[in-house]
Amino acid sequence: MNPQEMTKEKEKLSYQCDICKMTFSNEGNLTVHKFIHAGRKPYDCDVCGKSFSQKSNLTSHQYIHTGEKPYECDICCKSFSQKIHLTRHKSIHTGEKPYQCDICGNSFSDKCHLSSHKYIHTGEKPYECDICGKSFSHKHILTSHISIHTGVKPYHCDICGKSFSQRTGLSYHKSVHTGEKPNQCDICGKSFFQKSSLTTHKYIHTGEKPHQCDVCGMSFSQKRSLDSHKYIHTGEKPYQCDICGKSFSQKSNLDSHKSIHTGEKPHQCDVCGMSFSQRRYLDSHKHIHTGEKPYQCDICGNSFSDKCHLSSHKYIHRGEKQYHCDICGKSFSHKHILTTHISIHTGVKPYNCDICGKSFSQRTGLSYHKSVHTGEKPNQCDICGKSFSQKSSLTTHKYIHTGEKPHQCEKPYQCDICGKSFSQKGNLDSHKYIHTGEKPHQCDVCGMSFSQRRYLDSHKPIHTGEKPYQCRICGKSFFHKRSLTHHKSIHTGEKLYECDICGIPLSCLRSLTSHKNIHTGEKP
Repeated sequence: MNPQEMTKEKEKLSYQCDICKMTFSNEGNLTVHKFIHAGRKPYDCDVCGKSFSQKSNLTSHQYIHTGEKPYECDICCKSFSQKIHLTRHKSIHTGEKPYQCDICGNSFSDKCHLSSHKYIHTGEKPYECDICGKSFSHKHILTSHISIHTGVKPYHCDICGKSFSQRTGLSYHKSVHTGEKPNQCDICGKSFFQKSSLTTHKYIHTGEKPHQCDVCGMSFSQKRSLDSHKYIHTGEKPYQCDICGKSFSQKSNLDSHKSIHTGEKPHQCDVCGMSFSQRRYLDSHKHIHTGEKPYQCDICGNSFSDKCHLSSHKYIHRGEKQYHCDICGKSFSHKHILTTHISIHTGVKPYNCDICGKSFSQRTGLSYHKSVHTGEKPNQCDICGKSFSQKSSLTTHKYIHTGEKPHQCEKPYQCDICGKSFSQKGNLDSHKYIHTGEKPHQCDVCGMSFSQRRYLDSHKPIHTGEKPYQCRICGKSFFHKRSLTHHKSIHTGEKLYECDICGIPLSCLRSLTSHKNIHTGEKP
């Protein structure tokens, strides 16, 4: 560039803003620019009343109302209402991403995208909602958020009339009508409407989980999964049920919860017609028909049809009891057992039999009880023809015919005195008290001592009068679980014990002991 050209270039940039130091080629452009700092917006849209600081911005805005898109891509012929949108679009064809983040190296096709991206590193959230005070890193997120307060949904589907607060929401919705899914996975062939959905889907094939929790280090394939996960650490539950007030950390959980109030069960099994309020319940249910048990315990090899059942099972090996009653301090390995236990303290029995009026603390207890009135026993043994009201009773009964003992797992802990083996170290330690005679667990009411904590726990209800084990069929309660087990055989007709001398079946241990005296000639 010669000196004359340099002089002309300097003249072009001779008008500088005294606030932000930005330079302009003429005084008019500088004057218009200063409206930004002054907050002046002299150009009003005569259709919707929105104001702008620059006339060019008003002109671009008016295309929204007229539908005019004067800027056309010369490669794919797609049209845009603003020139800047066309410029951004062209980078899709060229693949050019000239704006690079100097912190992480990520590249972007647009300068404003780079600016927005940098807020991730700085943690800055410059856009604040003047209604609730919540802050956001991007202006468009704030705009979407404000629609929650205003309820405004200006974008309408011209096919079904459904309204949306964002244009992108309308675009995604329209694919429901058109069925268009232009983004196809080149590995498995699955198609998606959104490119972002395809990107997320590909993580299934690559195993990549790029979104990591900075608290516990857990990784996720989707950012929204990470955002939902973080509520575990913060304790935040932003999604509240407007019927009962219960709060949830995830929107999907709120949606599922609402079906309790509406009674809606939109997920139907195509084999038996049974309906469910949540998709995951249907998926678990389908394993009944297929017999599939895809979740296997890596300790004992037991298989389960549902992932949560496997997780619950693993507490047996760990001896972990993470659910604590805040009334009596007793601990449980499963949440539903704690819920049932709490009803002992509260006395609440919300499930009532509409035939005899008897109440139960659990819905399943009521269901089992109703079979007493109906006499229904739909579960029949295909070997001996005996029928049962519960499927679980039939399953247990069949072990008599097969001789199967399915509840076995590895027992790596062996007693060095008698050779007996145990699956948990705690059980081995308790067992050793038999040999030492030690009874470390003492009742604080009567002073009686026991070798194992569970014997003490069974003993304590004698003083409190508590009978925590309730029969789901007739409602009768018992101090001890074994008493309930013996009692249930009255309803099922099942003989739990068999004489190893003559093979006669008996319903309780006491009867078996008495029976054996016939063979031994012993008179107790």
